[in-house]
Order: sequence, then structure tokens, then C-alpha cells
Amino acid sequence: MTVHFIGAGPGAPDLITLRGRDRIAACPVCLYAGSLVAPEILGWCPPGARIVDTAPLDLDAIVAEIEAAHARGEDVARLHSGDLSIWSALAEQMRRLDRIGIPYTVTPGVPAFSAAAALLKRELTVPGVAQSVVLTRTSGRASAMPERETLAAFAATGATLALHLSIHILDKVVAELIPFYGAPCPAAVVFRASWPDERVITGTLATIADLVAGSGIERTALILVGPALGAEDFRESALYAADYDRRFRPGGAVGTVDAEDSNA
Repeated sequence: MTVHFIGAGPGAPDLITLRGRDRIAACPVCLYAGSLVAPEILGWCPPGARIVDTAPLDLDAIVAEIEAAHARGEDVARLHSGDLSIWSALAEQMRRLDRIGIPYTVTPGVPAFSAAAALLKRELTVPGVAQSVVLTRTSGRASAMPERETLAAFAATGATLALHLSIHILDKVVAELIPFYGAPCPAAVVFRASWPDERVITGTLATIADLVAGSGIERTALILVGPALGAEDFRESALYAADYDRRFRPGGAVGTVDAEDSNA
């Protein structure tokens, strides 16, 4: 028996990985994270599967479901929205399973910030503009921010910021960021990227709060901030320059390339 932790992606069913889909289809038990997982994904569960919405459950109750499945010898698909590497409560679940000796696997998923960037049709790292992306949030009831992790500290780098779980204090976020990025800095709010009701609001740090204020967006939205969001006049990267020497194109030779070295 194995528990398969699966990143279900940002929302759209066809953005889950093939591995994730196949593991769901093979598990007689599915524990999923409430309204953040599309109902169509649950349709991949095998006939007769036990399907449990974990939104109203605490950690003890979730582990109890897993232990019961373990006693029956049934594999479990544990679905979380987005990717499991950030804000998924994966660490505490794995720790519990380690303690009681239940094996598990982890299948990554498409994160919300990637879906948001795709919807905006923007690259978050642009040559000469930004080469770093900071994934962060503000303090909330579920988890406080460590003192060293402040918006000011991250903003001082000039990196592209992807702020999760912070739309409810957008005014405060804007006030903290303007001294570092400037009021004209591009900003965007993306609501439920890849869902049928997805919405995008774009503006600047000077305008974004007012634009969002009348939209009704209060949760499940990502805030993106940084010069890369509006970059147009930037140099092209060396990666595809004719004279750039790399493993699969030594000496900058021009011709048909069978493979590309993404680490060049």
C-alpha cells in the first residue's frame, strides 16, 4: 500500500500531469482538497473508489483515513491543488506517515504562478530586467511569516514577485512595494488561472488596488509585480545568438539542432 501525493495543477483538468492522472486512476481511495480540485479530475477515480473531501477534516482525521486504507491494503491518491512543493501542508503529512511507517510518493504539479504567467503571456525572467522570481505570501492565520522574510527584503532585490494568499491586503502590499519598485511598476492580479471563470486585471502599483477594488476578487488570486511584466525593450538572450558557443552548437555553428541544452 502506498500514498501518492499528487499536485493536481492550477485548476484545468488537462493541466495535471499524465503520471498524476494515471495514479488517480489506479487508487481505490482518493482524498482531495475541496473546491481547489476540479470535479472532472475526480472522474478519473476507478469505479467504486472512496472519494473524500478533506476540506472539513483536520490532520488527525486525514491520517485516520490513510491508516484505514493502509489496513485494507488500498493505495491512496492524495490530491492538492497546484504543486506540492509550496503551501501544500505536504511536509506535516509526510512526517506523520514516516512516523507510522506508511510509504508514499510525490508527483509534482503545475503551480499557480506558472498558469498565471501563461495567461498573461509573460516570461517572469527577462534578460537584463529580472533573472529571479520570488514566491512568497503575507502572514495569515494558518502560518505566520518568519521575521526575516519581509516584503521589503524581497522587494529590495528587484526580482519578479509572485504573491500568494495576499489579495485581501492588496492595499498594504502596494504600499510596501512602491518605495522599492516605484508607482509605475507593472502589476497584475490573476484570479483562478486556468479555471472557466479565470480573470486578469493588469495595471501598475499606482493603479492596481483601485482596479481590483470593484472587481469582487477577494480570494484565490495571485499578485504579480515586477518590471519583467511590462518589459518590451530588452536585449535578446545569448542562448540563441548565432555566435554563442554551447554543447549542442559548438562554435556557434548554424544548422539543424536535434536537441537543445536548456542549461546553456
